[in-house]
Amino acid sequence: MMVLQAAADAATSLVGRFLNDYFNVDPTIADPIGYAVQGILVFILLYIAGRAFVIPLVNRAMDRRGLDTHAKKPLNKVAFFIVVFIAIAIAFSAAGRGNILTSLATIAAAATLAIGFAMQDVLQNFVAGVFIFTEKPFRIGDWIEFDDQSGVVEDISLRVTRLRTFDNELLTVPNSQLTDNVVKNPVDADKLRLKFVFGIGYDDDIEQATDIILEEAEAHDDIMDDPEPSVRLTELGDSSVGLQSRIWISNPSRADFVKTRAEYVRNVKQRFDEEGIDIPYPHRTLTGGLEFADGPVAES
Repeated sequence: MMVLQAAADAATSLVGRFLNDYFNVDPTIADPIGYAVQGILVFILLYIAGRAFVIPLVNRAMDRRGLDTHAKKPLNKVAFFIVVFIAIAIAFSAAGRGNILTSLATIAAAATLAIGFAMQDVLQNFVAGVFIFTEKPFRIGDWIEFDDQSGVVEDISLRVTRLRTFDNELLTVPNSQLTDNVVKNPVDADKLRLKFVFGIGYDDDIEQATDIILEEAEAHDDIMDDPEPSVRLTELGDSSVGLQSRIWISNPSRADFVKTRAEYVRNVKQRFDEEGIDIPYPHRTLTGGLEFADGPVAES
């Protein structure tokens, strides 16, 4: 209303004065048109400048910090929304609608507070997602284990992480569940240690069995020589002696881990059979007898 009153005598906007001076448009009409055009032009210019300069600058900053592609994508969206919001805010001011912008900011602040209380879980997962992006406890393609669950990471967003289990099921896990609990990442390093306990009979030769276990480890192409394989006597069970083998594989993945361990255990079992080393299993012997009590016999 104040703008219209001021425009009754003369146009106050740049575009309005241009229309009034050169096209003799009435100030009451020229000024609203002028402010609207100014707001649109300012928004377009700021939007183009943001896309041309601000977004590439943000990308270069993320590249310097060594962020992955999956981390840059959501941060780019946040930067884009900030650019659009700032462009709209300045455009409102250029259009002579600063009072409207103030009201919108007040309403937005109140709405943000209300939404914050209503979306505590979402915000918690969002913050957890930021920690995952910055601390990088795992990456896309890693095999992780948590809460008796395991799978390969397919996607990481700011709210959830998606895993593909080894039964080909897709798990959508809230990020807070991954940051609040212990997450095991077996493939984070360049090598992985595998352990397996071979049980042999009490009458079998422990040294001979140990040599076979080490020989099969050294003969396998995917098992590392450094660190070298080792065997330790770890348990004396009810029916067997436990020899724990420790081997290392390089560049681990779930597929490599399963394949290498299966081949190794199979080869040791075949050598045990050839050398006459027994892999016992528990035996149970039932003893006792039948007792008959004296008493009346039912007549048919």
